[in-house]
Amino acid sequence: MRLFAILLSMLFGLAACTGKPSMDDPKLSDRVLKIEEFFDGRVLATGQFQDTFGTVRRRFDVDIKGTWDGETLTLVEDFDYADGSTEQRIWRMTKTGPDTWSGTADGVLGQAKGVASGDAFNWVYSIDLPVPDGTLRVNFNDWLWQVSDTRVYNRAYMKKYGVDIGEVQITFDKVR
Repeated sequence: MRLFAILLSMLFGLAACTGKPSMDDPKLSDRVLKIEEFFDGRVLATGQFQDTFGTVRRRFDVDIKGTWDGETLTLVEDFDYADGSTEQRIWRMTKTGPDTWSGTADGVLGQAKGVASGDAFNWVYSIDLPVPDGTLRVNFNDWLWQVSDTRVYNRAYMKKYGVDIGEVQITFDKVR
């Protein structure tokens, strides 16, 4: 049993060392992601959650209706999961500086914090996430990149107790 505990801690240690994006990473385009512009209006998204072993655990589509009033970006996100369940999350995001944001939604603990740089946006928060058998408290490190005028790619790293538990990958498509 002791050997199993040592091997498990080594596995988690290696998983924690995997590379994550940074605002210091080289920019791959000249695009500037302005989330208040991209998400103002209707955006359709599709995504999935996969655990640390790469197994896809959940797939979903999201219909997002965003409104930007000059101060607050409100995102009404309607999730449709492949298992037939649904969920609605409403984000209220406030621009706090030229490149910084804060926000909240149901289940978010405290304030989410965001920073934009070029084509990238990083959004960090803790949330009590609804799951099929209750809720799961996790920390999200969301990275969004604008890859075209009408598409944003999102990769979100999830941790619980400081240990990687999985990733969410989403493609957002702006409806024109």
